[in-house]
Amino acid sequence: MTHHPFRFGVSLFNVGSRSAWRDRVREVEDLGYDVLQVSDHLGTPSPFPALVAAADVTSMRLGTYVLNAGIVSPAYLARDVAAVHRLTDGRLELGLGTGYVPDEFEAVGLPFGSGGERVRKLEATLAATRGLLAAEADKPLPPIMLAGSGDRMLRLGAREADIFSFSIMAGVTAGVAPEEAFARRVQVLREAAGDRFDDIELNLFVAAVGESADKLDLTIIRRASGLDDTQLSQLPGVLVGSEREIADRLQRYREEHGTSYISVLEPHMAAFAKVIKHLR
Repeated sequence: MTHHPFRFGVSLFNVGSRSAWRDRVREVEDLGYDVLQVSDHLGTPSPFPALVAAADVTSMRLGTYVLNAGIVSPAYLARDVAAVHRLTDGRLELGLGTGYVPDEFEAVGLPFGSGGERVRKLEATLAATRGLLAAEADKPLPPIMLAGSGDRMLRLGAREADIFSFSIMAGVTAGVAPEEAFARRVQVLREAAGDRFDDIELNLFVAAVGESADKLDLTIIRRASGLDDTQLSQLPGVLVGSEREIADRLQRYREEHGTSYISVLEPHMAAFAKVIKHLR
């Protein structure tokens, strides 16, 4: 297994005013992160304008974490990706997912569909978008991150992704311990990717960080996952312990599973920054 160097990203979902946003971007960079990411949900800021606004005050890479490919048009997506790629001097990482919030599909008048249908839509959207970008004179093709945990998504990532992000649910399989469930998800990707596996950067989505289980803020992922706090605190994407203990855990994940790119939710970015210092 080829071990990629550690990289660290933070997923932001509050922008506010232009000056407040620029201050937050500088804070993220000062904390030691490599990638600034913006999520894609109704009720949160539009990712592409936020990333372009960030580009002037940081040298970090800039990513979408992740766009809902189920509700976008390839023609418009390719236009926006090309513009952001150029305006950020090629620092864009394009993160895509199938979408998992039914209300967001309803808001644009599209059926939510089955998991398989959403994966097929993502695959078609990615192929069409790549084709349009490849036809541009300067070929503004950013690295592609795909995110999820199901077998269909893992097989698509094995074929098409430059980066694959394991969602919080990658540690959930009925009757299986969370870390073993996660290891099995990595193995599915490894087997499907074959010779490509070492070229795929593996990202672990970290939803919460805390010194002890009783101090974890699980509000966001409790609502999104439907799991209780005891279940959530055992997942690979929920990091409990001292700075050194968490750093050692991530070192072990990198050695055993190949996960070297860690993305953390905004509320936990300061706590996780203390861990980063042990991994540089």
